[in-house]
Amino acid sequence: MDQTLYFILLLIALCSVSECVQRQYYFIKEKKTWTDAQRYCREKYTDLATIDNMNDMNEINNAIKLKQSVKTDHAWIGLQWTGRKKWQWSSGEPALYLNWATGQPGASGKKCAMMRNGQWHEEECNKSLTFICRSSNNTNTGLVFVNQMKNWRDAQSYCRQNHIDLVSVRNQNENQQLEKIMNDSHISDVWIGLFRDSWQWSDQSDSSFRFWYTTEPSSAGVENCTGLKQDYYGTWHDLSCTRTESFVCFEDAELILIKKNLTWSEALRYCRQNGTDLVSVNSGEIQRRVMNVVRRASTAAVWLGLRHSCTVGIWFWVSGETVCYQNWAPGNGTSEEDCERAVRSGAVQSGGNKSWISRPEHDKLNFICSRNLE
Repeated sequence: MDQTLYFILLLIALCSVSECVQRQYYFIKEKKTWTDAQRYCREKYTDLATIDNMNDMNEINNAIKLKQSVKTDHAWIGLQWTGRKKWQWSSGEPALYLNWATGQPGASGKKCAMMRNGQWHEEECNKSLTFICRSSNNTNTGLVFVNQMKNWRDAQSYCRQNHIDLVSVRNQNENQQLEKIMNDSHISDVWIGLFRDSWQWSDQSDSSFRFWYTTEPSSAGVENCTGLKQDYYGTWHDLSCTRTESFVCFEDAELILIKKNLTWSEALRYCRQNGTDLVSVNSGEIQRRVMNVVRRASTAAVWLGLRHSCTVGIWFWVSGETVCYQNWAPGNGTSEEDCERAVRSGAVQSGGNKSWISRPEHDKLNFICSRNLE
């Protein structure tokens, strides 16, 4: 079976369930340094594994267990130490809403956050506090106060084992819900899921999910790459990047690069005949994922689902979405396209800055099929 068609059928199968998965993981038995493993994954798949949550961890652990004959201690994933500190949520959500108390966070370098009097304070992660978990139970708020004293890491483990995760606070309303729980419980300080570290995923994902072993990372700045322990839990350890280990790659299961050289109309027809559509890039997050996928293209540009209307002089997505987010290269994407020579369609550069460019629709390029990304 043609490999590109195989991936389309795989995509349809993955999306036939109620929730479509974003990544498909592959355990590679070969032993390589972290950098060589990264290069291999980018050439064969999308990148070294990025992990968003415990469901992803379970998928990876299952992939490894299918090859139990492999005798190795660790497997590389895509997390690498950068030295640039950033506050993020344990659940993997971006920290957009912040409610620090005056003077917080300070210059102490404390890496965990707790809540006091409705405001947030940085704190040493080994301090023992009560905490609040986000739960999937039927309470009105989906929040559970745990009246046990634990350090931040142990509180995180408790929430993940018994509920979903340590609580994320995404807006003022949620902040007020936490404050009410604390007042009702007569508690002054609780852990929340906010933490600070300097680790970044290879594919530039913003995922802040971490699954470190209790005493890890132990040598950040020296051991700058991450391997998961090939045991029942798959906890993470910081390791020297020059070690040779097996590794885990991922393939973007929602964006499929088709290495056929077709005109824009032919590409659109190909995607729709296989139950998908040419990709719409309606956010910076989708653009980041497109940038990772097009690295393996065999043409200098790759078709997107972007089309120019000469009648009304605008660009539009064939999915029907409005072009709000834009990433045009200079001199491209204007309303004054030369309609007399050829209808223009939008493509993304496979090299350089991977910006969008306007191309005659009869050019023959690779293209990206996707399901309807939300």
